[in-house]
Amino acid sequence: MSTATWRLLSNVCFFAGFASVIAAIVIWFLSKEPDAAHGERFGIFVGLWAPTFFALSSRLEQYATPKLPTI
Repeated sequence: MSTATWRLLSNVCFFAGFASVIAAIVIWFLSKEPDAAHGERFGIFVGLWAPTFFALSSRLEQYATPKLPTI
């Protein structure tokens, strides 16, 4: 893969991490089912995706960064 492709994937994962946090907050507050605990648990579940997306973003950014030659 090219450097541009790795960087694009890194950016997508980075923004997906923030989207996951926002989605978790929205799910947490907007779930009005008969069992409110279900919505809270689902919001926490979606919020747990964020660290994975951020870790993937960091790893993909390492692939996009050219390595310096060693002497």
